[in-house]
Amino acid sequence: MTQASTSRATGSGPLVTAAHERGVTTLTLDSPANRNALSARLVGALGAALTDCATDPSVRAVVLTHTGSTFSAGADLKAPANPYTFIGLMRQIIELPKPVVARVTGHVRAGGLGLLGSCDLAIADRATADFAFTEVRIGVAPAVISLPLLPRVEPRAAARYYLTGECFDARAAAAAGLITEAAQDVDAALASVLDGLRRASPQGLAESKKLLNVDVLKAFDEYGEDVVQRSASLFTTMQAREGIAAFLEGRDASWVL
Repeated sequence: MTQASTSRATGSGPLVTAAHERGVTTLTLDSPANRNALSARLVGALGAALTDCATDPSVRAVVLTHTGSTFSAGADLKAPANPYTFIGLMRQIIELPKPVVARVTGHVRAGGLGLLGSCDLAIADRATADFAFTEVRIGVAPAVISLPLLPRVEPRAAARYYLTGECFDARAAAAAGLITEAAQDVDAALASVLDGLRRASPQGLAESKKLLNVDVLKAFDEYGEDVVQRSASLFTTMQAREGIAAFLEGRDASWVL
């Protein structure tokens, strides 16, 4: 095991790494041991990295990607981030005066979809990316992540995937409006998008992004407190406790027919 992988395994290394090239900073979620789950540490590290990007004039755009086979498995049930902190992170992505482009080549689940939905653009690999709103299967609901998602996702698609918890592929995600493109060559598609962003003025990007996110930010302002309280109350219920226990034990929940 290398020194870097040893650090990640023991929880002492960086959970988000950064690299910069020609005006684009790539932030990589680097906690593959727990499938880039949204722990308090990871959410804090990503927020700090985004703050650096916001204030750095050399950064024209941000790419958000991942190591391992999972972009993000959602909330870390053993060391979760405070829901207000996670809402703050999603809002930080939306309000960042620079476009954020998600590059996805693996699985995205539950809270990870909130992270994805907060990005301005999302490009997913057609062969390896898949998605699922798994909350309903553990007795809760995708409450907090609905803030960026429901203004963007086609309503009938949201109803299907929220209510069934089923896994769907990148093509279905693109048709639903969850992602921008299901790409056969994700890096070629990303390069095309980044070329466009590099040709755009910083002011033009910032002001265009404000226009695009008016309705999304209204949802945060109007419903933020409600979804936090709703989510918190759901996690205290008997069904949620059973659902989480079943998930951690690798068994069906008691209500499965």
